Amino acid sequence: MNALGQLVLMRLRMLMRQPEVLFWTFIFPVVTSLFLGLAFRNDSLGPVRVAVAEGAGAPALMAKLEGVPELSAEVVDEASARRRLARGQLSLVLLPGAVPEALVDPSQAEGRTARLLVEQALAAPEDAARPAVVKATPVSEPGNRYVDFLIPGLLGLSLMSSSLWVVAGSLVAMRGGKLLKRLAATPMRRSQFFLSYMLARAGFALAEILFFCAFARWLFGVPMFGSYFTLTLVGLAGALCFAALGVLVASRARTEEAVGGLVNLVSLPMMFVSGVFFAAGNFPSWLQPVIRALPLTAINDSLRAVMLEGAGLASLGAPMLVLAAWTVVPLLLALRWFRWT
Repeated sequence: MNALGQLVLMRLRMLMRQPEVLFWTFIFPVVTSLFLGLAFRNDSLGPVRVAVAEGAGAPALMAKLEGVPELSAEVVDEASARRRLARGQLSLVLLPGAVPEALVDPSQAEGRTARLLVEQALAAPEDAARPAVVKATPVSEPGNRYVDFLIPGLLGLSLMSSSLWVVAGSLVAMRGGKLLKRLAATPMRRSQFFLSYMLARAGFALAEILFFCAFARWLFGVPMFGSYFTLTLVGLAGALCFAALGVLVASRARTEEAVGGLVNLVSLPMMFVSGVFFAAGNFPSWLQPVIRALPLTAINDSLRAVMLEGAGLASLGAPMLVLAAWTVVPLLLALRWFRWT
């Protein structure tokens, strides 16, 4: 074989020995297709979900809407209905009145279908040719837009990615440079070493959270219905959680290539299923308990509850317990498995 052939063969062998190349070439497309296929599976079309806001005329409107098999209607309070419309959980909200008002999100594809079905349901038989029986109002004010849903998810994703990559990457780099071996000879305890990484990460996360909030407020007008203090505490809890996961990921990895593959293995599934870009409710019901137990789901739900619903820390008990578990358990495992060389 000539020199060119030998060089090509050498390069192919080097590529096959790099875990990150195999991951991005073979595993990542399969994982992406699997999760997005589950989220946007081509099932038979179900009924369009609409809500009637509580009020004097709500029972009469519900009686008419229930006669349309293509609609799934329920009566809820207006504030909850608006939040669910903004999150994509409803296609239309109907406000009772002399002329009922239909709130629709222009960014939702099903909004127009829902409006036409509602108009058809409310039209009297003799008025079937005159569909203008409701007033359609596009909803795009802050708190009810897709960007308002997206920003907390992106903040959670940023905290996860930066924590995992910074902590795990630096630990493996120190191991490769023999610095960890030198630190092992000092009277420092392993727990102190781990906590120093986590606390440093929390300090950097504080600046990250404040910058993200200011950026979202200035550029997109994303509202804050809750407390900035509560949001900061939630963000710091998430940063500590993912820093603990980063320590665990780096416990045994020897090379930066190996730790890169492990970080991707941990983070990419959560990026798809934990409600960063679209609601986690798009996934099948049998997968929901697993999704709710993931740390990125917990922090995304908590950030959205604080920013868009004004939730306080006391009402976030369940997701905070999830984050606490994902902080303590990885730390205990890392204390047992971590090696200095």
